[in-house]
Amino acid sequence: MKQTPNQNISEVYKITWIGLFLNLFLTSLKVVVGYMSNSKALIADGVHSLSDCVTDFAILLGGRYWFAPADEEHPHGHGRLELLVTVFIGIVLGFVGLLLSYKAILPIVSREIPDINSLPVISVAFLSFVSKEWLYRYTVKVGKRVHSSALIANAWHHRSDSLSSLPVLIAGIAVLIDPVYRVLDPVATVIIGVFIMYSAVVLVLPALNHLIDRGVSKEEINEIRDLAISMDGVKDVHAIRSRHIGGGISVDLHLLVEPCLSVKEGHTIAGKVKNKILREKENIVDVLIHVEPYEETQDPRYRT
Repeated sequence: MKQTPNQNISEVYKITWIGLFLNLFLTSLKVVVGYMSNSKALIADGVHSLSDCVTDFAILLGGRYWFAPADEEHPHGHGRLELLVTVFIGIVLGFVGLLLSYKAILPIVSREIPDINSLPVISVAFLSFVSKEWLYRYTVKVGKRVHSSALIANAWHHRSDSLSSLPVLIAGIAVLIDPVYRVLDPVATVIIGVFIMYSAVVLVLPALNHLIDRGVSKEEINEIRDLAISMDGVKDVHAIRSRHIGGGISVDLHLLVEPCLSVKEGHTIAGKVKNKILREKENIVDVLIHVEPYEETQDPRYRT
């Protein structure tokens, strides 16, 4: 059963507020402990958590707009604002990753790496890994349920923060075993930066494809066709087109029915097809159907 827009935005806000408070806590903890322990990697991880706060604010501010209903100026709704927020999240991620990597390379080149108090670093990194992995799983679950690309992007931001704590954790354990391994601290920071930049690319490219109206996969098109053609009175289906609107998909198709049917009968069949597609495909938010007469001798290449 599909949720209402109000239910969707309520869930988006709930998980995002939880993420915001957790990110603020982790940012403060990582920066303070990192500074006191001389761990640049932990401070870098704190900056990453701070960037999570920025994207949380983007969703909290933008959500009320992309969930807004269609109006005269925006007949297809405001869903593409969500894609813009997704691109923004990705750009922030990429910039943070680039900056962290650059800052970490400097002490490696100069070989000026301070001693590190590793035990607090290990404790905070482990706490971050566990809490952000939980937040990722919770957020991506909600994002998939409400079909929100921005929320799923933010979930991956949480996952990147979780995984970026692993190099810090490993470096901290290595330094605890032998201080000579303190070079692993800036190396861990570089690894974090590269991973963050990769995550940014993974997020931005699909959102850009959606913004330029790239359709769904051939497999999904075939699924839509099978649903339509399975209905009584449908002789054939062609010219199926799709595009993304925010976290949902808009579809239009041509439905071929018996030529002798009345306009009312053809309209009734089209209505049943539309309802079936909307019911069976939760990510589809709108279906536009054009009814045509079916001719057995008609070459499909010349159908309108």
